[in-house]
Amino acid sequence: MHLKRSDLDTFDLAILDVLGVEGRISVTELASRVGLSKSPVQARLKRLEQTGVITGYRALIDPVRLNREHVAFVEVKLGDTREAALAAFNAAVRRVPEIEQCHMIAGDFDYLLKVRTSDMTTYREILGTRISVLPHVAQTSTFVAMQAIKDAAVAAATPGDPG
Repeated sequence: MHLKRSDLDTFDLAILDVLGVEGRISVTELASRVGLSKSPVQARLKRLEQTGVITGYRALIDPVRLNREHVAFVEVKLGDTREAALAAFNAAVRRVPEIEQCHMIAGDFDYLLKVRTSDMTTYREILGTRISVLPHVAQTSTFVAMQAIKDAAVAAATPGDPG
């Protein structure tokens, strides 16, 4: 069973909003924040996990402290976009650890990659030895990020006031 957004009530959404910011919060504190007692919050968490709304809990790691502050966005055009070619590219791209994100795009190119490395020299090496040689890659175009203005790891369950 998978829940849709319409299946979630205001308490579920409040729980998700708090967890999206504070994943290590205790159930007792979470219950206090959302205005429920501990048992209903535990039951809701279990349901949200079992239905795939909550897919896991993870630590947010500062890439600067790991010397991985160089971010490049790479447009990729494939020479073949039949299903077998797309499947081969998709499988191969998952094996490149420097590629943080890969999105299939509708438009002038086929995929947009977010690549994180330590510096431009390392990025250039990864581009030449790991990205350009991915199955069916015909062309790449790189855009280097100068500064991250917004880099939300998790989308809010309840979109709030943007200002």
